Amino acid sequence: MLFSTVDTLMLGRVGPQDLAALAVGSAAFITIFVGFMGVVLAVGPLAGHSFGARDFEAGGRHFVQAQWLALLLCLPGCALLLFPEPFVRLAQLEPALADKVRSYTRPLALALPLALVFTAFRGFAQAVSRPKAVMALQVGGLLLKVPLNALLVFGWGPIPGMGVAGCAWASTTVFLLQALAAQWLIRHDDFYAPFRIAHLWDTRPQWAELKALLKLGLPMGGSILVEVTGFTFMAFFIARLGATPVAGHQIAVNLVSMMFMLALGQATAAGTLVAQHLGAREYLAAQRVGRHALLLCALVAALVGGVVAWLREPIVGLYTNNPAAAAAAVPLLVWIWFFHLGDALQTVAAYVLRAHHIATLPMVIYVLALWGVGIGVGYWLAFGPAQAGALGFWKAATGGLMLAAALLVGLQIWRERQDAIEIRPAG
Repeated sequence: MLFSTVDTLMLGRVGPQDLAALAVGSAAFITIFVGFMGVVLAVGPLAGHSFGARDFEAGGRHFVQAQWLALLLCLPGCALLLFPEPFVRLAQLEPALADKVRSYTRPLALALPLALVFTAFRGFAQAVSRPKAVMALQVGGLLLKVPLNALLVFGWGPIPGMGVAGCAWASTTVFLLQALAAQWLIRHDDFYAPFRIAHLWDTRPQWAELKALLKLGLPMGGSILVEVTGFTFMAFFIARLGATPVAGHQIAVNLVSMMFMLALGQATAAGTLVAQHLGAREYLAAQRVGRHALLLCALVAALVGGVVAWLREPIVGLYTNNPAAAAAAVPLLVWIWFFHLGDALQTVAAYVLRAHHIATLPMVIYVLALWGVGIGVGYWLAFGPAQAGALGFWKAATGGLMLAAALLVGLQIWRERQDAIEIRPAG
């Protein structure tokens, strides 16, 4: 997420055109990447169950097949990034801005398979309680991304500034190094030896394993895709209002996405521990973790959201020195408190439900709440009689997230009660 923040901060100094191109181009990449990421991350609940049951070799097999799944999925995604015309048409971009978007998405066609293979490692490592390895590789990538981004965006000496395209080439370089480092770690860290992880080139796709991944991963990916497109499509539609409104939206969405990382960390931890407890048949411990995760998430989200909403003007000033872009962003941040609370709660509940292998019903909830309310009502508020513009989308998105949170938390509590009934002694 900080990769996107670095891009936004630097392009805020280049100008609204490049920032607007980043908003549309990154929305296109995130739509493609996150949908496939959700499918690949099915390795997490499966490997977590195997780890909790102490069946290490099964966990290793899940990881190898998740890497194959990542490579197979990236083929249509790479084609869309090379030729992003559907996204350009949806945003109704002028030719100059469309060219900037293409210069951003095409390098990322090389990054997509690398990012998805690393996602498989991320899901597996977190499932077996090794999140520090993922964090170390991500932090190392960020430390490289910042200077490389500055060099390629602004230029230096004989190297010309590339603007928004420089962000994409910097990210692609870092994704390559992260994927290579993850493979090296798997081979040289003794912790992974019991999993007996085979080299990818010594294996082939196992359709039974892939089927198990897809059975859970497709509704997981569908849920995440609906969730993400609920926000990326906001960027496409807001782009119709002009470069300045979409630049303001990019600042707001980047800020709320950074805040979301706190909730995502809590959700990942909760999902991992619940899956391990379920694999060990420790149902009461799984319920306790799930309930405490919701409480902790609500407290942290309320605190963080309140602080950001209160300090919205100086925070926006860190992103841009363009008065028009800042004026477009500040009103959107008023809604962050409730937006972030709903976003955080629905995320924790969704991850706990995935640990229970419940993913299809949450996907239906996302469609109704985030597409129906967030996009449908948002479009009406933005372009209908109210002519509320970007603010209309943010109001509707907040309502959709609060609805999704209420339904998913209710579903989680129901599932945990069912587990309690099943383990209650007869008589």
